[in-house]
Amino acid sequence: MSSSAPRPLRHTALDAVHRALGATMTDFAGWDMPLRYGSERDEHIAVRTRAGLFDLSHMGEITVTGPQAAALLNHALVGNIASVGVGWARYTMICREDGGILDDLIVYRLAEAEYMVVANASNAQVVLDALTERAAGFDAEVRDDRDNYALIAVQGPESPGILASLTDADLDGLKYYAGLPGTVAGVPALIARTGYTGEDGFELFVAPADAEKLWQALTDAGADAGLVPCGLSCRDTLRLEAGMPLYGHELTTGLTPFDAGLGRVVKFDKEGDFVGREALLAAAERAASQPPRVLVGLVADGRRVPRAGYPVVAGGELIGEVTSGAPSPTLGKPVAMAYVDAAHAAPGTPGVGVDIRGRHEPYEVVALPFYKRQK
Repeated sequence: MSSSAPRPLRHTALDAVHRALGATMTDFAGWDMPLRYGSERDEHIAVRTRAGLFDLSHMGEITVTGPQAAALLNHALVGNIASVGVGWARYTMICREDGGILDDLIVYRLAEAEYMVVANASNAQVVLDALTERAAGFDAEVRDDRDNYALIAVQGPESPGILASLTDADLDGLKYYAGLPGTVAGVPALIARTGYTGEDGFELFVAPADAEKLWQALTDAGADAGLVPCGLSCRDTLRLEAGMPLYGHELTTGLTPFDAGLGRVVKFDKEGDFVGREALLAAAERAASQPPRVLVGLVADGRRVPRAGYPVVAGGELIGEVTSGAPSPTLGKPVAMAYVDAAHAAPGTPGVGVDIRGRHEPYEVVALPFYKRQK
């Protein structure tokens, strides 16, 4: 067999459920994933107003344990992971020596010497390889746990009530970016108050063998609250409205965290050296003295939808590039995130548009995010 033959798609533990629900499936990072079950707009609105249920089992879980687990992660990642308390999580990044972003991550501290690193599906192997290589000399073990977890998310304003009906875990005491072990519908789970939609919600890490039982229990518990199954398509429009970056779009190896406007995740004052430190110090100085292109929001006057890679223009000059774009069900008009020259980045800057197949379509520059939920 040719080595260039395509690899078969991987399937999550919920594959049969998605097919029974009539989902439109798509190849996402080598996984056969549900794109939508019906109307992606209806799924999006359900998450904003009621609740949505997502299969995120394609995400990459990597466990780091041992006496020097914290020291290893401080060395390997840009954040101060040693300062994360047990039961808490932190958004961070792993960078190359030149400061380029390999992936953005969430790291959960499960115990004093045990962490779970959650990587994007498309980068899970890259992150695993980098952590394994960077573990040399540390008394810590890096373990690939991708096959040991299914991940189900329930997101939206009704999600706390839905989940509370299935668990006696202290959800009221569970703060944003925290997690605790518990039982949901009789299933052992790590219950995390995290998500990628801009809404309140939870991500539930469970054994793959328990995924169908938990999915069905959540579906039943959420029926009266208007919960619906949701695919990757509405997950993308939800995170876009919330101004959340997507790897491969707003984040790439060609950008540092400072280029992406996320320099706050880099902690130079933490103990010990870390990979990319010198390059990131230089990037921080550049960003302070002469800002590179800035990530902004763009809102359309018309109906034409900008897509990733479309040029952003002003006065006939190229001033940037769209990184993500879609119709916004919440705003009722197309929106985009784009990197633009700093001179054109201020909200309300006149004369900015997007070149959509040769036509200059006017867009308003706005601050991100487009949408922020009411607390």
